[in-house]
Amino acid sequence: MRKRTLQRGLTTFWWATIFFLYLPLVVVMLFSFNASNSAANFTGFSLRWYTRLLGNEQIISAFWNSLVLASVSSVVALAIGSLIGYGMYRHRHRKLGWLIVLIYLPIVLPDIVFGISEMAFFVSIHRYTGLFQPGLGTMIIAHVTFQIPFVALIVYSRLVGLDATLFEAAKDLYATPFKRAVHFLMPTLKPALISAFFLSFTLSIDDFVISFFTAGPESATLPIYIWGAIKKGVSPEINAIATLMIGAVAIAAVFSLMFNRQGRH
Repeated sequence: MRKRTLQRGLTTFWWATIFFLYLPLVVVMLFSFNASNSAANFTGFSLRWYTRLLGNEQIISAFWNSLVLASVSSVVALAIGSLIGYGMYRHRHRKLGWLIVLIYLPIVLPDIVFGISEMAFFVSIHRYTGLFQPGLGTMIIAHVTFQIPFVALIVYSRLVGLDATLFEAAKDLYATPFKRAVHFLMPTLKPALISAFFLSFTLSIDDFVISFFTAGPESATLPIYIWGAIKKGVSPEINAIATLMIGAVAIAAVFSLMFNRQGRH
């Protein structure tokens, strides 16, 4: 009897958590199709706000900035993070506690501290050298720095799950380092690499704090645009932008999860 009561209580708690977690997202998505100009009263379904998005040059510019930022930073972070993850695996038997701390630090560090640090660094370098003027370039560098740890840990976890004798078998078959990388390592890491890319893309596309502190006047992303527009009040147009971002992040997250699971089998 107690066990059944406990199970019911846990089930109720689970559904309550899901309800409060996703209900706000459902409300935003619902009101993005609101026919009324009001963001509080739903009067009927309409696609007018999505149509207006296509004619808003600021939103289109912010969209392309977000897309370029997420794509480029994810590719760069994937390349660097994969090398770091492989290096961690090759030297896993050594005492590398300091390296683990450096890898985890950008993950646990508050975004506002990370963003302010990046801004101060770029401003100082630009003052003395003229380089790293705030803009899309500095945003890409900043995003790469916090994406790398996630990629490195995903690649490292994939390599740790492999049988170590597979590497020795490849050597015994006289495979050169290049052939081992192309014919064994890359196919084996493919699901992890794709998963790491989509995770990095997801983290970048919805980042606001770090982007805000490292952006320039012409490099506003969708989160930055939403933050500026919401000062005037929440409108159905903002709900439409948020809905599109929710959809993009959800798709990227699903692909990341799918390839991550595929890599485990």
